[in-house]
Amino acid sequence: MRYYIGADLGTSALKLLLVDSEGKIENTVSVSYPVDFPHPAWSEQSPEEWRKALFSGIRQLTAQYDKSLIKGIGVGGQMHGLVILDSNDEVIRPAILWNDGRTYKETEYLNNIIGKEKLSEYTANIAFAGFTAPKLLWLRNNEPENFGKISKIMLPKDYLNYILTGVHCTDYSDASGLLLLDVKNKRWSKQMLDICGIKEEQMPKLYESYEKAGVILPGIAEELGLEKGVTVVAGAGDNAAAAVGTGTVSDGKCNISLGTSGTIFISSDSFSVDPYNALHSFCHADGGYHLMGCMLSAASCNKWFCEDILKTSDYASEQENITDEKLGNNDVFFLPYLMGERSPINDTDARGTFTGLRMDTKRSDMVQAVLEGVAFAIRDSFEVAKNSGIKIEFSGLCGGGAKSPLWQKIICNVLNIKIAIPQAEEGPGYGGAILAMVGDGEYASVKDCCEKLVKIKKVLTPDSEIAARYEEKYRKFSKIYPAMKELFKEIK
Repeated sequence: MRYYIGADLGTSALKLLLVDSEGKIENTVSVSYPVDFPHPAWSEQSPEEWRKALFSGIRQLTAQYDKSLIKGIGVGGQMHGLVILDSNDEVIRPAILWNDGRTYKETEYLNNIIGKEKLSEYTANIAFAGFTAPKLLWLRNNEPENFGKISKIMLPKDYLNYILTGVHCTDYSDASGLLLLDVKNKRWSKQMLDICGIKEEQMPKLYESYEKAGVILPGIAEELGLEKGVTVVAGAGDNAAAAVGTGTVSDGKCNISLGTSGTIFISSDSFSVDPYNALHSFCHADGGYHLMGCMLSAASCNKWFCEDILKTSDYASEQENITDEKLGNNDVFFLPYLMGERSPINDTDARGTFTGLRMDTKRSDMVQAVLEGVAFAIRDSFEVAKNSGIKIEFSGLCGGGAKSPLWQKIICNVLNIKIAIPQAEEGPGYGGAILAMVGDGEYASVKDCCEKLVKIKKVLTPDSEIAARYEEKYRKFSKIYPAMKELFKEIK
């Protein structure tokens, strides 16, 4: 028996899994850390917090196990965060995160001056405020001294891999979200590097997610009590890692993730671009490609409403009075744009709203509206996929929000498709462990490993009456943002 460590470098915590070579999760550990909001719409984090979480987490994870049996580590991580190192490999400034909204001017410059057609030609994508290239332009415009110090550009999970191995690496799936990668040809885009004032030697080496990027450094191995020579794979962006963890590999499969952000992930063996540029065209961790729609606030909306507004962390109690007859019969609507929005509207000015409140509105109505608003916003990306000719009848569902049976049911009926809940709910971390197994030679391919290890716990089927009610509600929901769009510009 051999063990593999899978990690999920999230926005609020690092989640670590110890998985045996047969796919059994032996142990899990979560280490939280803060997010800094130094200005409105800014979101930053110290990479040192990630390093401390990784080291303390691995010690906790492996304390009761034979460490000589640990053979590989794979990290899935939050995408788009800008980590910059100087010539001494020291972090220059806090990482600018995926949900940071400061780059609206740079995003407009890229989309409107450079042009969406050129961006799509160079990278298969257009600019979104969360992407990394606009962050580099912002840094050049606002912190030229820091920009001038850059020796290496990395993504969050790449920094952890560097700490473990000393190698400056990234993988194709995570690199796709930089807006610096020629996604189709899997190489850095010279045109985009030139636009951002970056040289190729400042970029990390590119790998497939399952490829061995290096081995754990002897000093780090000794510090953590691990054997020398433990394989460290390149890993993947969190959504690609979650897709692997739910078996969403090879052509035509779909997964929905309800984490801090929310995504729809459609895997493909071949490269394609959404003609509307509302869905991202990225590389997948299995060596193929995928289309992805990403909303910035998903489970974080429920966390915000329950913890910050209602002052409770008992999510289940808040949902227990929301029965089937209430689904699709709620007169309250919620726009889940607490951090602006990415897919498919690409609007940093968008804000969250409650619509339809009355004197008889109950607490549970507002909780329900939050869950439904996220589901409706996910459906917005589904509609784009359908309009592109993609037919989706079945999807996996993972992430913290997916642990709610009520939210599972809402998603199933709002989308009116079958939903599969995986046995292992820790999507990105489990995906990281699978990638480590492949990189270590335990399995021949990601697909082979997923077919052997990924199990489905249950499948939900839509209720025709509830789905019909939600169809009507979605049509009303879809009119709210267009009615508010111009006002959002005034109140940003």
